[in-house]
Amino acid sequence: MFRFKKQLLDIANNKYRFYTLTFLGLFIWMLFFDANDIFTQIRMYRELARLEDERVYYVEKLKALEKERMEVMGNKKLIEKFAREKYLMKKPKEEIFVLVDEENQPIEK
Repeated sequence: MFRFKKQLLDIANNKYRFYTLTFLGLFIWMLFFDANDIFTQIRMYRELARLEDERVYYVEKLKALEKERMEVMGNKKLIEKFAREKYLMKKPKEEIFVLVDEENQPIEK
């Protein structure tokens, strides 16, 4: 009877050892060697965060441009002012002076 219990415990220990080693092997494989390893996941998460920040920036920029477009469209004087300020357009026989700051950047209101 005692020998039988010992044999059952040995078989059980070997069986669980096999499952444990298999699990550890698969875990290590997934963690380091798989196409979606932990390093790739971290890199992709950082890139996703960067792209989301860029998206927020461009959405805000788009809203500002849309607001500016709505203000300018429909008013000839504002269209002329916009063209002169943003694109440095001028009438014939007219001179344009661009004021710049210390970093040689144009000063805008």
